[in-house]
Amino acid sequence: MISLKQIASINLPTSWATFRLLGFEGIKFVGEKESTETALALIHGDISSTTAPLVRIHSQCMTGDVFHSLRCDCRDQLHHALQRIAEEGAGVLVYEHQEGRGIGLMEKLRAYELQEKGLDTIEANLRLGHSVDMRDYILATEILRFLDIRSLRMMTNNPDKINAVSAAGIEIVERVSVDIAGGPHSARYLATKREKLGHLLNLSDRSPGAESPVSR
Repeated sequence: MISLKQIASINLPTSWATFRLLGFEGIKFVGEKESTETALALIHGDISSTTAPLVRIHSQCMTGDVFHSLRCDCRDQLHHALQRIAEEGAGVLVYEHQEGRGIGLMEKLRAYELQEKGLDTIEANLRLGHSVDMRDYILATEILRFLDIRSLRMMTNNPDKINAVSAAGIEIVERVSVDIAGGPHSARYLATKREKLGHLLNLSDRSPGAESPVSR
């Protein structure tokens, strides 16, 4: 169960387009315990003008999004999504504060240390006592409900995000891939996402933005 509250709404001019930036706070209740999570929604254009706006749920990656790390494809996916939404004229990017697949920045850095000793991203998380992926998308789907999005075209390679949105009763009419050309620093990371996490990546043909029907 989650209680959603909108905190702020501002205009955000960017190099791609001007977005409406909404800040949200979600209070989750698990039994007698509660925790607070925050997220942002970047909205461009009139999303009510289409029955299925383009949407991406993006998890925060400080090292990639801010410092342009080449160890992952996060920054490139973020920028590609914002550019694609701007080009379409309408869409939403939900930016979740779930660093390192939910383990937090400091733990992600500890996982990076283990990766430098030969472990992959999953092995490092498990060695530190974490789950493979600690994220959930309850807050993200609640934000989409708040925005009255009942169907969408979803930009993702992650089947867990597809399942979470579908389970929330939001129809995905199309999956739009977000494949980004990798490099030597991210090759193992991308291969692990595909081989161990089931991400829908085509590492032999890395043309961004290719579209495919949703797999049912």
